[in-house]
This record gives sequence, C-alpha cells and structure tokens, in this order.
Amino acid sequence: MVLGKQLLRAGTSVGANYRAAVRGKSRADFILKMGYVEEECDESLYWMEMLIESGSLRPKLASALMIEGEEILSIVVASIKTARRNK
Repeated sequence: MVLGKQLLRAGTSVGANYRAAVRGKSRADFILKMGYVEEECDESLYWMEMLIESGSLRPKLASALMIEGEEILSIVVASIKTARRNK
C-alpha cells in the first residue's frame, strides 16, 4: 500500500536524520538537520492519520505510536529552540 510505504520512508528518515544531526559539523548544521528530523516526524504522524482515515489502520493500534511520535516531535522542537538560543 502506498500510504504504508510513505510511512516507512518518513519513519526511518527520522532516525537517519537524527543520527546525521548528532554528527553535525557545526551548531548550524545540527539545527538544519534537526529541522529535517522535525519535518519527517511530523510527516510520519500525517501518514498514520491517513492510514487511519483510509481504514487501513485501526486507531486503537496507532494510538500509542502516535502519542510517542508527538512526544518525539516535541523533544526535537525543544532541542532546535535550545540550540538556536545557545548560539
């Protein structure tokens, strides 16, 4: 299914981009790459919503994963704000 593949791509991109951010060459590079993490995490949540709306995924099964995704997104946004503030 197309939606599931999109979720797989976005979800795995979160981890890959986070790893790249941690290994960033500078604070600016870290902030840039954490921005990608933020985008991909939000996109993952979007694809889960689409899977639920399409009837391909039961909300009860996705609930805990979506809560965790929102928590990760909040942590990433806070990290970006902290990195910008500590420039």
